[in-house]
Formats: sequence, C-alpha cells, structure tokens
Amino acid sequence: MFETETREGVLRVGREGARWLSTGWDGGEWRADAAYNVSVPEGFDRTDLDAYLAERRRSAGFDDPGPALLTGVALRHARGARCGPVSAVATAGVSNPAALPMDPDGEPAEGDGGPSDSDSDASDSDFDSGPEIGTVNVVVGTDRALAPGALPNLLAVAVEAKTATLLAETGFPGTTSDAVVAACDPAGEETTFSGSATEVGACARVCVREAVRAGLESRYGDATDATIPESVADADYGATATRRATVFTP
Repeated sequence: MFETETREGVLRVGREGARWLSTGWDGGEWRADAAYNVSVPEGFDRTDLDAYLAERRRSAGFDDPGPALLTGVALRHARGARCGPVSAVATAGVSNPAALPMDPDGEPAEGDGGPSDSDSDASDSDFDSGPEIGTVNVVVGTDRALAPGALPNLLAVAVEAKTATLLAETGFPGTTSDAVVAACDPAGEETTFSGSATEVGACARVCVREAVRAGLESRYGDATDATIPESVADADYGATATRRATVFTP
C-alpha cells in the first residue's frame, strides 16, 4: 500500500518505483518513489516552483523527487481512505468554487469572481494561517501494475469521484485550482483495465469519495469557523462558466 507521512507542511505519499500521472505543476508522467502535496504559507508569491518545491522537500527531510501539488489548505485537514488495492489522500478547500450552470439560457445565478490558484489556511508550524482560498487535491494509488491506458483512466475515475462528491457536499463540481495525481506499482499484479466496474476503479471511487468527504468535514465541520460559500458570488474568488458553445454534428 502507498505510505503517507507529513512534516512541516509537506505530505509525502510513497511507493518505491511507482508510476505517477499528475495534472499539477510540472505534471505528466513520472517514475519516482514519492509524490507530494505541499501547503503554501500566507502571501505565497513564488514563481520558481521547481526550486521552491525542492526547498520544501529538503526542509521537511524528504530527499526523493517526485510530482507535487500545491495547496493552501492546512495539512492537518488532509484525510485518507483505503479499499482493496487502492488508497487515496485528499485536501479539500472550496473558497474558490468553479460553477458550471446547467441552464445556460437563463441568467447566471452566480458572478464570476476571477480564478485563483493559491490558497491558505496553511499547515503546521509556520503554516497555520492565511486567506481562505480553496483547492481540492487528490493523490490516488493502486498496488496493481496498470496497463498504459489504465493509469490515465484511473486519473479520470478519480476526477469523476471527486466531482460527484463535491457536487453532493458543496453544490460545486470543483474549484479553479483542483489537481489530481494517480499512481500504480509496476511490480504489482498486472491489470489491464481500471474503469468504474473493475476492482481498481470501484475501489478508487469510494476511496476518493471518503477522503474528499472527510477532508471537507475537517476543513468546514462544526469544530471550525470556516464555511462553504453558497455561490460563486458569495466567495472571495471563483469562476462561473457563462459562455455558450456551438453544437455541431460530426
């Protein structure tokens, strides 16, 4: 199973020799022993992200390079879930919601506050405070060796589960800065498919659901004073898709 450890605002998800596929900074395919979710402090404005992430890994005592996601959500709100051959870890902040109205002919119910991809509530030690801006980050991994097309499909399954969970819990399908990392173990049992009807896909769906739901409860539950915005107009940051597309028959 993928192992997790958090130090100084850096969450490490480890599996020796794993294949990773990331939608985050410097994303794409990786072969590495770990992936990271890094909480940024208040006022974060670094643009040299490769150097910044290397600094943060070193300061936390993590030597292994790997794909990394950035968030301002405090890592004390990170939650994980395991089911069968899959595990997932998530942080969830929704203060910059991204809405997709299903009635584009009507007047949009929410305004467009403009996208933002920084967040903070931050994390341990020096990462304890900051503006309420949101990001939902998910790292999902399986101990199976997935076929070339099955790893991207696992990422798609994870995004679908994240979206379904956020819609049910918040009314929004996501935020303006969400990211997902999917992983598999090349040394594991060879597996051709990862769709929702397979063991890997079904387990990934419930792991992501439970991790995101628990992350939201930690971030916005009764023990906190944070609240989920009722609309994009009520949020400090966010975006609503108000454009129309031209439909055609191929």
